[in-house]
Amino acid sequence: MANRLAGETSPYLRQHADNPVDWYPWGAEALERARRESKPILLSVGYAACHWCHVMAHESFEDTETARVMNELFVNVKVDREERPDIDSVYMQAVQSMTGQGGWPMTVFLTPEGEPFYAGTYFPPVDRYGMPSFRRVLASVADAYVTKQDRVARTAAAVREIYAAAAAPALANGTLSTRTLERAYRGLASRFDEQNGGFDVGAGPKFPQAMALDFALRYWMRTGTEHALHMVRRSFQAMARGGVYDQVGGGFHRYSVDSAWLVPHFEKMLYDNALLARLGVHLWQATQDVAVRRVTEETLDWVRREMTAPAGGFYSTLDADSEGHEGRFYVWTESELDAALGPDSALVKAYYNVTPQGNFEGRSILFVPAEASVVARRANITEAALMATIARAKRTLAAVRDGRVRPARDEKILAAWNGLMVRAVAEAAQAFDRPDYRELAVTAGEFLQRELVNSHGRVMRSHTQGVTRIPGYLDDHASVGLADVALYELTGEAVWLDRAQKIADAIDEWFWDESAHAYFDTARDADPLIARPRDVTDNAVPSGTSLAADLMLSLSHYAHDDARRARGIWILTTMAEPIAEYPTAFGNLLGVADRAVHGAVAEFVCRDGVCEVPVTAAD
Repeated sequence: MANRLAGETSPYLRQHADNPVDWYPWGAEALERARRESKPILLSVGYAACHWCHVMAHESFEDTETARVMNELFVNVKVDREERPDIDSVYMQAVQSMTGQGGWPMTVFLTPEGEPFYAGTYFPPVDRYGMPSFRRVLASVADAYVTKQDRVARTAAAVREIYAAAAAPALANGTLSTRTLERAYRGLASRFDEQNGGFDVGAGPKFPQAMALDFALRYWMRTGTEHALHMVRRSFQAMARGGVYDQVGGGFHRYSVDSAWLVPHFEKMLYDNALLARLGVHLWQATQDVAVRRVTEETLDWVRREMTAPAGGFYSTLDADSEGHEGRFYVWTESELDAALGPDSALVKAYYNVTPQGNFEGRSILFVPAEASVVARRANITEAALMATIARAKRTLAAVRDGRVRPARDEKILAAWNGLMVRAVAEAAQAFDRPDYRELAVTAGEFLQRELVNSHGRVMRSHTQGVTRIPGYLDDHASVGLADVALYELTGEAVWLDRAQKIADAIDEWFWDESAHAYFDTARDADPLIARPRDVTDNAVPSGTSLAADLMLSLSHYAHDDARRARGIWILTTMAEPIAEYPTAFGNLLGVADRAVHGAVAEFVCRDGVCEVPVTAAD
């Protein structure tokens, strides 16, 4: 019998609708029951494409005995982190402070008032990996809640202090200048993996860091520092030739579990591909590298083919798993290649380094370890002949793969992620002179305006199967606003700029807090949580704060609006020291800072949350 999640729009929540767990979606009903029955809340947060979320669901949430314990001892709440990034952000702070790490599935135990007192991520069904079994955790936490109330209260109080510190007013922090950008670049260069590209030499996992690479490309453009360009070219090339890139169908997987980009975590996320495609456009503009353009266009073609809704807008994710195995859709045995490719098989296997033993659970992830010229020389053919064979093989393999069980697709259309992709497609349309990309970008932009933006510039978060729901967050507003600016730049049609201006007005009205001198991630009329989230770091996606600063500076350029520019400069001034000290955590904000610095920041004086153009004697 289906539980309460059956009525939700989120594909992730609906995946759990048939669990024997008595799940609630986040809301007043669950919180009121917890208070009424004096029960702790078990909050489980994940997303549809998450491999370990599926593992824990199969091992624990589908197990009747585990579900019985959960139902008896807790009020159980399931949240899709992609629909509710505010809840995810607030409680991820608690997980990281309690455990020193984060991730999904996220498992947090709360008091009936919503205060966290114990937390973790994945828990196995039996004791293993040095972790206690989930049932043992359930019993221990429930017992502690009843018998060790003083300890629970102390933990909740400590977490409240963390939230209070995060809500402190923003202050000017250092000087925003070319020196800031130089320090940030040197920090990136010190972490560059010369052998494999990307940042952080080590065993993995390794994430694309597209935003930091885009800043490095800007730094090269401004300064002529050749090593900055080398970092970007090497990293993009290594990812594009690795298993983290889908060599057959195009598009990038989420990240690599090793340092060499070979074995990916096979889920595909819309936002990663938006950020990497935009980086590819910029890198091609800098280098005219045909391989960079090919990979960028293959990525956008995959988005158009597999991730675009019929009415416009882009779907969110493809699952890592199919047929119960991670990556099964994407990997090959030697015999499968032989059967599909016939006489071309030997050359294709040499190009993709396919061996009888494989490189992933007895199968092969396709990757390109050597330059095409090297493979061609070894095969005693021309490079052009080799690449013609590879192109023919990719078409054949794509057709074979279409007959496999496909990974599940999360068909939520999220405003923030769509804004990122519209911006990437619009820039690609202009750079590559692709009318089809122009049509794709405009159609998606019109969809967002029609389905997710109201007449006052307020943006909604999610649209699924005709239903639009959840008031949008700061990143939703700013990302759609930036997409509108990109569409104005692409089409020259003033309506797009007007739409961006209206969204920016809504951002200032609903997300700016005068006492904090900062934007918050949730609007002032949002349902209250135990803390109002304000995460300024650029993680897998740009922060709402960095996107808002970008939008304000972009609009100030076109509208000659000193007030918007001053707001953007103030945000950057509050972050000047952190972005120089921790550049990989602020990749998008660094790109915004680059534009601001080279746009004469000195004309503004910032203090107490206000930036002004100083009055001079000449005035």
